[in-house]
Amino acid sequence: MPPYSPQLSPGQRVAWHRLRRGLSQEVLAGLVGRTTDWLGKVENDRAPLDRLSVIRSLADALGVPVSMLIGDRPDQGHHGNQHVHVEEIRSTLMDYRQIMPGFPFAVNKEGKPDLRFLRKQVETVMDAYQASDYGRVLRRLPDLLSQTQAAVCVYGGEQRRSAGALLAMACQACAMILTKVGEPDLAWIATDRGMKAAFDCDDLALQGSLMRSGVHSLHSRGQHETAVALTGEAVSYLRREQGGRPSTARLLSVYGTLLLPGAVAAARHGDRASAVAYLDEAERIASRLGQDANHLWTAFGPTNVVLHRVTVAAGLGDPRAVLKLGAGVDTAALPRERRVRHLFDVAGAFTSVNEIPSAIERMLEAERLAASQVHQHVMSHQIVGRMMRTKTGRRDRRLADLAHRMGMF
Repeated sequence: MPPYSPQLSPGQRVAWHRLRRGLSQEVLAGLVGRTTDWLGKVENDRAPLDRLSVIRSLADALGVPVSMLIGDRPDQGHHGNQHVHVEEIRSTLMDYRQIMPGFPFAVNKEGKPDLRFLRKQVETVMDAYQASDYGRVLRRLPDLLSQTQAAVCVYGGEQRRSAGALLAMACQACAMILTKVGEPDLAWIATDRGMKAAFDCDDLALQGSLMRSGVHSLHSRGQHETAVALTGEAVSYLRREQGGRPSTARLLSVYGTLLLPGAVAAARHGDRASAVAYLDEAERIASRLGQDANHLWTAFGPTNVVLHRVTVAAGLGDPRAVLKLGAGVDTAALPRERRVRHLFDVAGAFTSVNEIPSAIERMLEAERLAASQVHQHVMSHQIVGRMMRTKTGRRDRRLADLAHRMGMF
């Protein structure tokens, strides 16, 4: 199962597949020669479903394999592919030649990688991430990581600095996608590798960008206090290195977007004052930038600051504030990934106030925008899982269909 999917019992699986087929309890019970009362107890886990002959009859009536009711089926479709690609990334990041470049067999025997080609590959991966094409990002990352690391090993001088910058960006792409699919520990390894490359090539903007990935990795695994501390250290470092305040549009964007996950981490840690202070500082930086922009794939600007005020309200446990702040925000100019993430916040808030139909509408809108992101993101699985456990959600066929497309049962 994908990360954070609810572990459904066989009876609950029967209920969801029945709902998807549009069958009433009376009809399904009749198809298997049982009473409606018996089926109701099975679906609510008040009667055991432990006889294979009965499970097989229910599976036949519902038109699904027995394995779909007992929950032992292996991952299929894009979920299985996701697991394969994550394991390939894990193997690449844990290849000892990545940290021991002096070993003779670490040299690329096929010739030096073409830096212009690698730059285009990095741009393709970062663009695919912002377009919510998670599958494409995961497929391309293992080879990109290997090739950029090889380039760092075989080039010297200015070309080595260029290769290091590409390695840093490849590691950042890796960290970003891994936090979204529920691999924060692996994301931290990618961040660490990218940070070293960013410092080696002496690129301050890349250093700040990788620090942002570090903040994301930490608060994605629940280390909110540490994430806030890293934000403070990173902000101080960027200010010091710039002699007070970032000046170029690239550095302004990196500095501003670093403050945003710091604000979210502070909110989740219950530190409202720090969260508000980081947001206010980010708003001042966005005003200096003057417009929504996407320097170094930050998507930073006034609109993104507003969206993070919504996310912070969610982190502080205030769903009404989320709905009030998020209702009228125009996200059309932002990358698809950020637009969908905003819909997650709004859907989560509607779920918290038990407005399940509105929550489902937002999740379906998100799926229309970016099915890959909805089907694979940890947060979407959490939200849909919460809805599935509500009385209203258990009766909604649209939710059952969505959960099935997400591989949740």
